[in-house]
Amino acid sequence: MIKQKTFLHAVLICMLFMCGCGTKNIDISAFYVAPDGSDSSEGTIRAPFATVARAQQAVRELKKQDRSGSVTVYLRGGLYELSEPLRFGPEDSGTDSSPICYRSYSGETAVISGGVKIDSMNAGEDGIWRTTLDKDDADDWNIWLLYSNGELRSRPRLPREGYYKVSDYPLKKNPVWNARSDWFIYSDGDIDPLWENIEDVVVVSPRFWVSSRQKIKSVDESARTVTFRDSTRYRYTDDVDKKGARYCVENVKEAFDEPGEWYYDRKSRVLSYFPKEGEAIESTELIVPRVDQLLLIEGNPLENSFVEHLSFENLTFSFNNWSLPKGKVGERQSAPDVEGAFVMKGARNCTFSGCSLSNLSSYAVEIGSGCMFNSFTHNELGSLGGGGFRIGGGSAYAQPQMRTGKNSITDNHIHHIGLVHHAATGIWIQHSFGNLLAHNHIHHTYYSSIAIGWVWGYARSISSHNIIEYNHIHDVGQGMLSDMGGIYLLGEAPGTVVRNNLFHDIQSHGYGGWGIYTDEGSSDVLIENNIVYRTKCGGFHQHYGCQNVIRNNIFANSTEGQIIKSRTEPHLTIVFENNIVYWNEGPLLGGNWSGDTFEVYNPFEAKRQMDKTYELDYNVYYNPAVAEPKFKDWTFEEWKARGRDTHSIIADPLFSDPENGDFTLSGDSPALKLGFIPIDMSTVGPRFKD
Repeated sequence: MIKQKTFLHAVLICMLFMCGCGTKNIDISAFYVAPDGSDSSEGTIRAPFATVARAQQAVRELKKQDRSGSVTVYLRGGLYELSEPLRFGPEDSGTDSSPICYRSYSGETAVISGGVKIDSMNAGEDGIWRTTLDKDDADDWNIWLLYSNGELRSRPRLPREGYYKVSDYPLKKNPVWNARSDWFIYSDGDIDPLWENIEDVVVVSPRFWVSSRQKIKSVDESARTVTFRDSTRYRYTDDVDKKGARYCVENVKEAFDEPGEWYYDRKSRVLSYFPKEGEAIESTELIVPRVDQLLLIEGNPLENSFVEHLSFENLTFSFNNWSLPKGKVGERQSAPDVEGAFVMKGARNCTFSGCSLSNLSSYAVEIGSGCMFNSFTHNELGSLGGGGFRIGGGSAYAQPQMRTGKNSITDNHIHHIGLVHHAATGIWIQHSFGNLLAHNHIHHTYYSSIAIGWVWGYARSISSHNIIEYNHIHDVGQGMLSDMGGIYLLGEAPGTVVRNNLFHDIQSHGYGGWGIYTDEGSSDVLIENNIVYRTKCGGFHQHYGCQNVIRNNIFANSTEGQIIKSRTEPHLTIVFENNIVYWNEGPLLGGNWSGDTFEVYNPFEAKRQMDKTYELDYNVYYNPAVAEPKFKDWTFEEWKARGRDTHSIIADPLFSDPENGDFTLSGDSPALKLGFIPIDMSTVGPRFKD
């Protein structure tokens, strides 16, 4: 009997060996982590580790055995509090045939937190909850955010609603927009030099396309002058006019008297919270973020040492305490001084899928130098102090190993961002090429939802061949900043395509609430099959650029203008063809449409000839309230006589319900006769996860 069992066992081993030869993932290994585990255990499902760091060490030890097959680290449901970031280096890499994955256990939610629960509050007779922090904690802890039951609470703010206005500012008679300054004059009563802890009071001022956060250094009551520790890069006006900028005053102890507010007194180390109605001290979870960054993936591109084939799935990351570096006030476009809660450098073929990144003080994800072929899909990024994704590496003049590209951001939900740093962007690509941004849902931003480029004018840029398609983008700007777009492009961008996106409800504070915005030097971009409606300043705006093609789009119901062009240059700037423009108010064309032609030398015919600076044709224009709309200063016939829109028509395109965002075309639409191809928006936004 024993011999028979031995024989059968040997046969089984041989069969497994024969079936496994030449295949991938022969040896599947797993480790387990649980909040009630122990790092001295074996890391099995029955004896799990307690920390991700211990599981990481176990994976490294397993790799040294030269075993093949994938490795999965399962995190059981519960809370994992970090005292420092999780760090992954090249030694944590997997391979194409043996990837390494960290994920929540099936059906459970693992939460990785950089916050600290405040569970020692005492309720006072005045209804305020208070606690005194340990001195060692207080001395090295920059406490400036607090969450109650997962919702961001505010520090005391003046005025309660809206903003004060700057009364006067440096160089008011002849200011340049980027004049540096560290003071302004306030109106009587807006700022009080006798405020307690005035050195911790912050003045927040949204203006232009930025928002600054400046700590007060001193106040001169007689001159009504407030001076700050650090200077701004922009003058104190809302935007290009000379009217004083908006501002509010944050973290004023004397204003602490509203439910939902909190205040931390650094000198006494007392943390106070005024609970909202219905919040009970025994059931309310108060969390103060402490760890600046939650996840660091660090390779060394210059040494060709990368972190590869590492994935994170179905994990929740929350609460980080990132704040502006010393000397920075945060008022640069798209908030580049704001880093990510996740920071990647020298990462390749890494994936993040099904993760939740919420209640973060910074950008959620920073994909930095030397990152290639990484994928982010079906993640939710919400309630962010900064933006969603920022992607960028070396510029056109950097060493090639430092350049970043060919990453994919698909099927993600990015929402309610810029809660602290208003100028942050949903997805920001700076010096990066070949990326795919597809099927994302981005909404409730204070600045642009997607921004790409970051080389002003016609300087050399590597931000090329980026594809932006099937994204649903709405509620952009929300009246906070100016000079923005549902998508904002900057600089030369050959091969870049913006197609099949849905943009709507874009509202700037002042000028510049545009749907699709090709800013300074944007060139060689194809914009097609997009629907843009309900914007403040225009469905499309080109500041200046070269040979951008805008075709087969629908632009509808902008308030102040529909199609905007700011500058005429001695080259072909735009080709605008086969589009439908539908509107009820404001002019059709805005900006500068002068300068019909430019002179160019034709080497084939050895002579000089005149070419057009912009071309429009085969378009359908319709305003139901105006029978004969003007084309800037010209009638339609005069416009045609200038060689524009020769085959275009003024006619009702026969949309199903344009006032409510349904731009389905009737079968007998005149646009179809001009060659317009109906735009299918049924697959826009995130797709269902398999």
